[in-house]
Amino acid sequence: MLRPQELGEGEREHWRELRAKSSAPRNPFMEPEFADAVGLVRPRARVAVLYEGGEAAGFLPHERGPLGQGRAIGLGVSDCQGVVLRPGLRPDTRELLRSCSLSSFAFDNLEAEQGLFVPYAAEEHPAYVIDVEKGYEAYESVLRTQSPKFLKTTLAKERRLGRQVGEVRFVFDERDPAALRTLMAWKSAQYRRTGRRDRFAQEWITRLVGRLAATRAAECSGTLSVLYAGGRPVAAHFGLRSASVLACWFPAYDPHFAKYSPGLVLHLRMAEAAAAQGIGLLDMGRGRAEYKESLRTGELPVYEGAVTRPGAGAALHWLGREPARRTHAFVRSRPRLASLAARTLKGAARLRRP
Repeated sequence: MLRPQELGEGEREHWRELRAKSSAPRNPFMEPEFADAVGLVRPRARVAVLYEGGEAAGFLPHERGPLGQGRAIGLGVSDCQGVVLRPGLRPDTRELLRSCSLSSFAFDNLEAEQGLFVPYAAEEHPAYVIDVEKGYEAYESVLRTQSPKFLKTTLAKERRLGRQVGEVRFVFDERDPAALRTLMAWKSAQYRRTGRRDRFAQEWITRLVGRLAATRAAECSGTLSVLYAGGRPVAAHFGLRSASVLACWFPAYDPHFAKYSPGLVLHLRMAEAAAAQGIGLLDMGRGRAEYKESLRTGELPVYEGAVTRPGAGAALHWLGREPARRTHAFVRSRPRLASLAARTLKGAARLRRP
C-alpha cells in the first residue's frame, strides 16, 4: 500500500504497460499521473500494488475514509475509474478489499471492462462519445446525416460570431494561466446559476486542476482549449488527453455571447484538432445534456455502485450514499420529474443571488 508519489518508475511502467494491453479506451483518468495529481491534494489517496511472481501485476488507486470506507480515486470528479490488472488476473474482490483494509469501495464512473467490480454495480449510465477515428471530415459527414440542422446552424453562428465580434481563433492547447482562471470563473458562475454545487469552491478541486494543467505525459496531459473572437476568449474547455482519448471535463462559455453558441463551436473545433493529432475518441462523460445529444456519435457504458464487506464500515457506506443515490436515480428515470427538479434548482439559485 503506497501513496501515489511513492510508486517507483518500474511500477509506473508496469501500470502503463497493463493499460496498453487493455481493450478499453486509453482514458487518461486511469493513468498513474492522474493518481499522482490527486495524491498531492488528497492526503488519503493510496495505490494498492498487487504482485504475482515477484512482479507488479495490478494497481488499485483509491481513497480511504473513516472505518475503511474506500472510494475510487478522485471520486466526484474522475470520469473513468477502476483497477488496473494483468490480463487473466482475477483476485477475489472482497479479499482484495480486506488486504487494503477497506470495508467498501465506491465508484460512480466505473470503466466498462472492469469485470472485478461491474457485478456489484447498482446502475449503468451512458457516457457520450464522439468518434473521430476516421478523421474530422468523416465526423462532419455523420453529423450531416443525423443532425443536419444542428451542424448547419452551428457553423452559421460561428461565421456570424466572426462578422459581428471579430476574427474567430481556436487554440487547442492554450498555456496561458489567465485563460484557465477565466474558465474556472465561468464554470463557477454556471454552477451557481443552475443551482448546482460549485466544484471550484472546493479548494482541492481547484488545486487538482492546476496541477493537471501543468502535467505533460504521453498518456495524461492537461489540455486547455480556448475559442477566441475579436481577441477575447468566448468559450473554453479543460480536460485530459492521452494519445488516443480526449476526456472532456470542464467546458464553459461567456454568457454574453450565448446567442452564438460558442460552446458548441468550441466542441466542433476540439473534435477537429483532436482528429488532426491522431486522437480517435472524445469522451464527454455521463450525464444527459442537449449539447451532448447533438454532438455524440455513440455511447459507452459506465457504472455506479459499491462493493462492500460485512461490518460497520459497510453499514456506514450504505447510510451515507445509498439513500441519496436511489433518490437521484428515481428522479433521473422520470423525465418530467427531472425537468421539474432542474427548474427548481435554477429558481433556488436565482433567489440566492444578491
